[in-house]
Amino acid sequence: MKNLAPNIVRQRLLIEGFYGIDANKSVIVDYFKTVTNALSLRMYGEPIIFSPGGEGKDINQGYDAFVPLIDSGISLYVWSSAKFLSLIIYTCKGFDEAKAVEVTKNFWKISKIESQSF
Repeated sequence: MKNLAPNIVRQRLLIEGFYGIDANKSVIVDYFKTVTNALSLRMYGEPIIFSPGGEGKDINQGYDAFVPLIDSGISLYVWSSAKFLSLIIYTCKGFDEAKAVEVTKNFWKISKIESQSF
């Protein structure tokens, strides 16, 4: 992908995996606190967490969540029945990608994890 704005600092990391804990709103809030503390990122608002509550396909039930950061944000998508998650950390400052993957893997007890910068 061509860097259209080389003068604007941004870092993006996609992490996906199958997790081994029970997911709910409080767990998601705890994850956001854990990962932002580990990466020295600052939240400036409370996480926004949605659950469709039975709308749509059963396989897609879970959570859509976002936390705003001083330096951009983190989006998290959780499939409850599949125990799968997908998240994007998007910042306007650098962060340690290996640490982000490690913290995410340990917090969620992920058995299979993949990550990709873009």
